Amino acid sequence: MFDWAYLIPLAPFLMVAFIVWSKNQRALEEKRIEATAAQTAEQTAQHVSRVSELEQRVRVLERIVTDKGYDVATQIEALRDERRVEETGSGVSLDALNKERV
Repeated sequence: MFDWAYLIPLAPFLMVAFIVWSKNQRALEEKRIEATAAQTAEQTAQHVSRVSELEQRVRVLERIVTDKGYDVATQIEALRDERRVEETGSGVSLDALNKERV
């Protein structure tokens, strides 16, 4: 049978081996965490950049919609539609629709 007494002199060597192994595992885990943190920081920077770009585009769109130029463009399109109706001689003119609503 196996005598456990032979392992007693090997105990310090086994403990040192375990300590070295655990330190290496800890160092590997710290490197994984740093890599993940760097990747997350990069993704966050990309998202922040994209959000600021989208906010700028929304500001431009809000300016276009609230600007008087948007109303002018709508009126021009209404006049084009009215001209098409008059040319074809069919349909109801936009003025007639506006008079009915009032």
